[in-house]
Formats: sequence, structure tokens, C-alpha cells
Amino acid sequence: MTRTLSVSLAQIAPVLGNVEKNLEKHLAWIEESAKDSDLVVFPELSLTGYLLWDQVPDVAIRPHDLQNPVMQALLRATRHHAIDVVVGFVEEDERHRFYIASAYLHDGRILHIHRKVYLPTYGLFLEGRDLARGDRVRAFDAPWGRTGILICEDFWHASPPYLLWLDGADVFIHHSASPGRGLRGRGKLDSSRFVEEVNQTYAALFTSYVLHCNRAGIEDGINFWGGSAIYGPDGELIAQAPYFREYRLHAELDLREIRRVRERLPLLRDERVELTLRELQRIAHTSHET
Repeated sequence: MTRTLSVSLAQIAPVLGNVEKNLEKHLAWIEESAKDSDLVVFPELSLTGYLLWDQVPDVAIRPHDLQNPVMQALLRATRHHAIDVVVGFVEEDERHRFYIASAYLHDGRILHIHRKVYLPTYGLFLEGRDLARGDRVRAFDAPWGRTGILICEDFWHASPPYLLWLDGADVFIHHSASPGRGLRGRGKLDSSRFVEEVNQTYAALFTSYVLHCNRAGIEDGINFWGGSAIYGPDGELIAQAPYFREYRLHAELDLREIRRVRERLPLLRDERVELTLRELQRIAHTSHET
């Protein structure tokens, strides 16, 4: 593992359904971020916008298709600018199922793809109508160490970040398209308060860095609140972007801080995976019987 990680969170406002225009914005922000960063993270569905409905098949891409101009342009940019990129898109598989997906791009290659596991289909969310659910949660080896990616509601559930932690992730990349809902005292949105508290809790509980990139902008009257943030392995807020507008949040992370925190708080050392597995099997068996 390298000692430092220079990261940018690209809090953009994608144009709904216009992949070509969004790609242009990605390439511009990648070029700008490469001046001071090793990694730039874009929000959930950054290439397409969020409220796609019937546009899902039209904007979907097959990321490993060498003839796909969108992914190939992004891969060339990672090599040309010597910067890693996390991008959000709609993925189409070989049997024409569609997923909300994230790709980690490094030096002209796709290192990892995560398909969103939990699709909210309640309230204003209808993701399960047009999209399939991912079926795996796995960490991967980035240039500076073991890393994991989760998409929006994936990190509202306790199990995906826990699985990434057990799989070796020391850096959690969370990205989302979280709309503003509710209002608390001092002008704080219910949705932003909840997401911020969850991310901060995971950083402290798993003694890992959490990088959360949320989108900005308005689609069909829905306002996405932005507020992207970076938390340290002690749960402390390192940096946060403003709410509601496009912004590039940059921070320099000292990865040695992970060791310093775990020396005084050895939660990972004392975790009893075999106990957790045994009790989960018992619960699953009991639930099956009922």
C-alpha cells in the first residue's frame, strides 16, 4: 500500500439521457482532476442521469465491448492523464439485463465493476421496474490497496460494507444520486443528515476511509443535494463539498492513519467471523422453516 492517496470527488449534474454530453463533462473533469489527484470519483449514474425510466435500454453500455466509444474514451483518458476514475453508468449484460453499475478504471483497463445490489422501489424510487439486481459484494486491489465500491442504497444496509471490510477493503467508495427530502432544524435535509451519519458511522466502525460522491442538479423537479464528503478511519470529517451545486472536492489522504487508528481500536482484529457466519446460518434456517 502506498502512503498517500490524492482524491477528487466530481460532484457533477449529469444531463438526463445524454450520454455524449455527459461524457464530454467527464473528460473535462478528469483532465482538471489529474492536475492534483490520483483518483477522481463521479456519482451514481454519472454518464446517464438518474430518472431514466424507458430510456434505460437506450443509454446502456457493455463496458468490455472494445467497440464502445464511451468506455474506450474514458479508458484512454485514464492512461493519457495518469489518473484512476470511478464512473457510474447503466450496464447491459450478454442476456440483455440492465444494471446500475460502477466501474473502476486504471491505466486503460477496467479493474472492477460493481452492480448495485439493493434497488429502492418505494416512494419516488422505481429502480426495480426496469433494472436487475447485482448479486455480489467484493473488494478489489487498487494501486494503493484494497478498495470497495457501493452504490447508494447498498450502503444504507449494514451487510455490504461489512462484507467489504471482511474482504479486505480499507477504502470505501460510496457514490449516489440522492435527492433532497424532508427538512430538519437549521435547514438540514432529512436525506442528507441520514446519509452523512451513515457514512461517518461506517468510517469509524470499520476504521476505514469513506469517500462519498453524491450528484447535484435537478431532474423533473427533483433536487439532488450534493454534499459529497470524505471521512477518515476515526470517523472524523476530512472535507465536504457544498450542497446543491457542481463542485470538485479534493483531499490528500494519509493512508498510514488506518494503522494508527487500528493500533488503538483493534475492531478488525477482534471480529469473530465464524460466530457471525454460524448465527446467520441459524437465522436463515429458522426463517426458511417459518
